[in-house]
Amino acid sequence: MEVLYCEHILDHYRYPRNEGVLEDADISHQRDNPLCGDMIRLDIRLKDGVVEEARFSGRGCVLSIAAASMLTEEIVGRSVAELEAYQDEDIFRLLGITLGPVRARCALLPLQVLKEGLSQLAR
Repeated sequence: MEVLYCEHILDHYRYPRNEGVLEDADISHQRDNPLCGDMIRLDIRLKDGVVEEARFSGRGCVLSIAAASMLTEEIVGRSVAELEAYQDEDIFRLLGITLGPVRARCALLPLQVLKEGLSQLAR
């Protein structure tokens, strides 16, 4: 039987990694989930097209905060092309659980913020 809030998810929620705001970030974007009130902002600093540093801030449920924390850890050292290739399945892999449509929207909020921020990146 699968437990919705696995210990690693709770750990990222209670002790989020890379929480905060980056001044002079190359990408800064935020998005709200109007259905639940979650809000996530991502700040990313690039060096030579590779993520040098990533931070997140905002408010939300266990899944949106944990997913943002895990995503910021995952993307450091990745190229912009690698970031553009991220899919929903990558977030579900990080979380390690299967989610229904409503909870999936919470978990995917950080990925949506990343994708929208990347689309605004000057090339």
